[in-house]
Amino acid sequence: MIITTPRDWSRIEANLTDLGARRVFIMGCGQCATVAHTGGEPEVREAAARLEAAGWEVTGWTVGEVTCHLGGTKLESRKHGGEIGDADAVLVLACGAGVQTVADSVDKPVFPGLESLFLGNVIRNGIFEERCQMCGECVLDQTAGICPVTTCPKGLLNGPCGGMWDGMCEVLTDRECTHVRIRRRLSGQGRAGIRTVEPKDFSKTLKPGALNIRPPRGSR
Repeated sequence: MIITTPRDWSRIEANLTDLGARRVFIMGCGQCATVAHTGGEPEVREAAARLEAAGWEVTGWTVGEVTCHLGGTKLESRKHGGEIGDADAVLVLACGAGVQTVADSVDKPVFPGLESLFLGNVIRNGIFEERCQMCGECVLDQTAGICPVTTCPKGLLNGPCGGMWDGMCEVLTDRECTHVRIRRRLSGQGRAGIRTVEPKDFSKTLKPGALNIRPPRGSR
């Protein structure tokens, strides 16, 4: 899931003030931002209250099922077409992908209410960790399901580095070295033989990413 954090509120107010907007519609996200407690119904209601307390009129709000889904967001926008039509701007409490999807779905100025941080694993409620950079060439088959590119602060494919001490990382000193964890897990699985992960082909990292899995028109 995409991990987000609230944007500095003064920047949101500045966006609306610079536009001269007095009426705002708010859209949240029922998936990632809801789980991260940044764009679910409680957060959308709180944002509405803050805007109204500061003198803005909130014409309405909604929490879309998956805000980054273009078809669903267009449908949600049509459901609230009157409220969006009455607004001068739309504030989106979702990741950057969600903000762009809303911008593609409405004809009003759209502003982000959150900052997108990373693709995260949910460790438990309210605790998230980045474990994948979506690099396009996964090495988890060789590293016992632990990504060294992401979880090693130096991004080393092979290690440990010379700074590791007593099994602990020299950068994040309260954390065990990623490569110590990898070696221990491989050993526990009977795969402890010395191996080297080959250099990655970073040309496989798609920026900007795009993928079309729909069959060609006319095919069966």
